[in-house]
Amino acid sequence: MQPSDKVKIHPSWLSVLEPEFNKHYMAELRQFLQQEKQAGKTIFPPGGQIFNAFNSTPFDQVKVVILGQDPYHGAGQAHGLCFSVMPGVRIPPSLQNIYKELHSDLGIAPPNHGCLQPWAEQGVLLLNATLTVEESKAGAHQGRGWEQFTDAAVHALAEQREGLVFVLWGSYAQKKGSFIDRRKHLVLRGPHPSPLSAHRGFFGTRPFSQANTYLQQRGEKPIDWALPSADTLRRVAVEI
Repeated sequence: MQPSDKVKIHPSWLSVLEPEFNKHYMAELRQFLQQEKQAGKTIFPPGGQIFNAFNSTPFDQVKVVILGQDPYHGAGQAHGLCFSVMPGVRIPPSLQNIYKELHSDLGIAPPNHGCLQPWAEQGVLLLNATLTVEESKAGAHQGRGWEQFTDAAVHALAEQREGLVFVLWGSYAQKKGSFIDRRKHLVLRGPHPSPLSAHRGFFGTRPFSQANTYLQQRGEKPIDWALPSADTLRRVAVEI
């Protein structure tokens, strides 16, 4: 599988992950996606947004890594960033809980939308383990090769960079990031923010202030976790 004219990945990431595109599992993954589309199945996110996490947060600009599992599988939701949906789309329950913790941690009022693109553009890699999904079928593309690809991305960050913050919510993310050297990076673990598990210890973990304190101690600019309004995001999108 190679990035096509429609599906591109940022050059900083391509230089790190190019060997993955030449491996057999990626050829099989590309064939699988093509067959799914030919069968009339709807795949999310749209092709141009599959690598949005990588394109929004170049390899050398990553400061914080938040790991998710699957893209949202409802129409108009997924746009290539974990936990994030486009403005105008109902805020998913897990993200509502993330906003609650953000308010408790830093006093930031929840925004009126679920788009986390501004975080990504400040250095927060919002990476799902699986980068595509079939409409209305959660987990439909698990085990097809994406996990190997995103494992390679996480390994590259952990081994080639220093001083990153890895936010691992839930057992799946914690397993995916279990190898990360805590002498080189800050690893924040906690329950998943979903309604099923958030009350088992997610609330009160204060990941946002912890991340910023760590970055500032290393002389890095902290993340501005406050998100602009949906109207502001739409105006920016129009201007771009």
